[in-house]
Amino acid sequence: MTPIELTQLAPGDRVEGALLVLDVEAHTPETGNPFTTLRLGNHTGAVMTEPFWLERNGEIAGIRAGHVVQVLGEITSYRNKRQLAVTSIRALPDGSVDPASLMPSVGAVDPYWETLDRWRRAIAKPRLATVLSLFFDDDAFRAEFERCPAAVAGHHAALGGLLKHTTEVAAIARTIGRTSGADLELVLAGALLHDIGKLDAYRWDGLFAHTEPGRLLGHVVLGVQRLDRRLAREPVPACTPRERDILLHLVLSHHGRREWGSPVPPMTLEAEVLHWADNASAKTASMGDIIADPAGFMGDGLFSEPHWTIDRRRAYRGTSDWGVSG
Repeated sequence: MTPIELTQLAPGDRVEGALLVLDVEAHTPETGNPFTTLRLGNHTGAVMTEPFWLERNGEIAGIRAGHVVQVLGEITSYRNKRQLAVTSIRALPDGSVDPASLMPSVGAVDPYWETLDRWRRAIAKPRLATVLSLFFDDDAFRAEFERCPAAVAGHHAALGGLLKHTTEVAAIARTIGRTSGADLELVLAGALLHDIGKLDAYRWDGLFAHTEPGRLLGHVVLGVQRLDRRLAREPVPACTPRERDILLHLVLSHHGRREWGSPVPPMTLEAEVLHWADNASAKTASMGDIIADPAGFMGDGLFSEPHWTIDRRRAYRGTSDWGVSG
């Protein structure tokens, strides 16, 4: 069945097909009746349902986040925002539809691996190359890394999102590092390792969500633990104690500030480069996603609503051909 292109739907469009339940939200307003809304999606995007008021609760009884549902309805508009008016909805039997087929995905991952592996093979520092090989020559690690999202919501929240984000961070960091005189091989190592904790912090089994360790510790701490554990397993040390600490510092400081989740701020040129490269990849991906989704521009069509992924700013999508057409 052709997937429903959720981001392209306009008021009056009919919706019929299988969608993934991304969230079930119960609302109890101070005035008025309680109601429930569902956020439904597939790999093209997401849409909120109209309220299911108390008298309709039976229609969604037992439906939970992560379920695949068969939906029939029509897109409506409320306060310049799209909603799905649901005519009928039912949970599909387990196994009838693979939830992963409905989850956002970056698509083919081979081009990202080819780029990262080419850069990694060019590293001339033997101990640095050895440390990276402990992870990136491990087939089990690669299989997880190429499926993991880079976030549960927001930038690169897709199957393969972590691999795509890592490739972007490496490309940006190598460019900044070349300009600033940083150690490009160490910058690349930091880019490859900075988010390995997300393999332990997130799950992607039908939904993108935090694991229990992910909530308790966060991916930065989990990344440091994973790196330290893997180095400690080697009978012959892969690097010196100082080199280990330099790598751990890259992971610990890549968010830049304590209030942004880094236990320590960047203290080396390479850590500073990595922080800004990580930030650039996340913010530009978020801005691009907002601009690409017409559902967020239902008012004047030029300015989006304030969005948390870009620090509550509005995105603007006015364009011009700058005289190309005469």
